[in-house]
Amino acid sequence: MICRLDDCGFMNLLKEYIDRAWEDRSLLEDSATAKAIHETIRLLDEGQLRVAEPVDRGWRLNEWVKKAVLLYFPLQKSETIEAGPFEFHDKIGLKHGYAVRGVRVVPHAIARYGSYIAPGVVMMPSYVNIGAWVGSGTMVDTWATVGSCAQIGRNVHLSGGVGIGGVLEPVQAEPVIVEDGCFIGSRSIIVEGVRVEREAVLGANVVLTRSSRIIDVTGTSPREMKGVIPARSVVIPGSYARKFPAGTFQVACALIIGQRRESTDLKTSLNEALRDYQIMV
Repeated sequence: MICRLDDCGFMNLLKEYIDRAWEDRSLLEDSATAKAIHETIRLLDEGQLRVAEPVDRGWRLNEWVKKAVLLYFPLQKSETIEAGPFEFHDKIGLKHGYAVRGVRVVPHAIARYGSYIAPGVVMMPSYVNIGAWVGSGTMVDTWATVGSCAQIGRNVHLSGGVGIGGVLEPVQAEPVIVEDGCFIGSRSIIVEGVRVEREAVLGANVVLTRSSRIIDVTGTSPREMKGVIPARSVVIPGSYARKFPAGTFQVACALIIGQRRESTDLKTSLNEALRDYQIMV
């Protein structure tokens, strides 16, 4: 297959092969179908195709690309992978050629083939799964994990121990999205397709799921939302009282306590946000 990225017909052809194989798994035995799946994963690996991509009004999910990732597994056989003294046994290989890509990778950082790591990314000992996209200038700090198909923007800082959840099934489920310029504090967890909009700051230990209450407490009365952290928000972990048959207990939530300032550049704004609101990172 010869890929012309400006040729919509080529992408539509890949999509057609993959959609047909998704409905009829016997087509995985067809060489043209297998080539279409392998080509899709190659394009993911090179960052020329994404599971989800920004559009004028939000994000667009490419379900057929997630299907390709899922169909890739039965095509692969587990093989021994050796990296110096280390040995792995898996169906998916590791990324290579970091020097050419302009990526700094500190031992024992691992990124699987089929993930995209942009030039200028720094990976401390961490893990990036297949289908994920990590933008330029981003720091993936020690023991942070970026799950399958997660989308991490440019100039993001994922602090130590951050857990970005992955999602493959169901194919219509949106991945976690962390947009450009965000700072995610230590041990924070973001799962189930939550979106953190550009330049937001999350303090340490913020946990966000689709059902998590996100409460804006900056006004005279609380304003509640779910699933999205608005752009430039400063967020800390909180709790609220909830009644159960056994009594009233505190349940975790996320509190929006302020906004990053427009008057300063991003780095200064980040430092001021952390200092002004006494956020632990």
